[in-house]
Amino acid sequence: MSAVKPTLLLLPGLLCDETVWRSQVDCFSRIADVQVPHYGDEDSIAGMAKIALSHAPDRFSLAGHSMGARVALEVLRMAPEKVERIAILDTGIHSVKPEEHDKRMRLVKLAEEQGMGALCEAWLPPMVHPDLRDNKDFMKPLCEMVELSTPARFAAQIHALLNRPDTGPALAAINCPVLIGVGRQDEWSPIDQHEDIHARLGGRGKLVIFEDAGHMAPYEAPESVNAALEEWFSVPVEASRH
Repeated sequence: MSAVKPTLLLLPGLLCDETVWRSQVDCFSRIADVQVPHYGDEDSIAGMAKIALSHAPDRFSLAGHSMGARVALEVLRMAPEKVERIAILDTGIHSVKPEEHDKRMRLVKLAEEQGMGALCEAWLPPMVHPDLRDNKDFMKPLCEMVELSTPARFAAQIHALLNRPDTGPALAAINCPVLIGVGRQDEWSPIDQHEDIHARLGGRGKLVIFEDAGHMAPYEAPESVNAALEEWFSVPVEASRH
């Protein structure tokens, strides 16, 4: 009888799906049961976490990108006994900033009034490395991903982000191998936010900076992200249990 593969959940960020994780799915499917949950039109981080948990077995490893990292932390808060490892990439743990509500709602209005194509043109380019923004072949899958979504779904996810829970309890619950990763040129969730997460964890885990990558690091720098995740995935769980 063959051994049962461990489960790896890859949680996508705002307007994202398995497109952003495609290299990680290809890399890890040989050694793990890889799942990329879809949030549907869920409008809360807690609701998204419940959807992720509904896909999961009793034990699993968990990686989240951007908004998906906040969902991953909420999964950990809800069910810390189930999470073997957690990786949080290109994200933040801060509460809503004063200017954030208006900035996000302007994008919602744009999507509602002009459609997802207009939103894609405004929102997506700053999410990637400046040198890649005019590369049509590189950008095409990301644009298609955004345009396949809807203004209603975008509004629901923005509502979730603007009403996000405090991450403090989730950070306190981390008692397993942890990876913190960020693209060197991530303008949306810069390096200092990840240094703050690492500091709040008392320096536990590993902070990795992915060179020549922006906010979409799993898609932009797949080899570097895969290497960091492979190292993280190989750490024995017992090594970080207290």
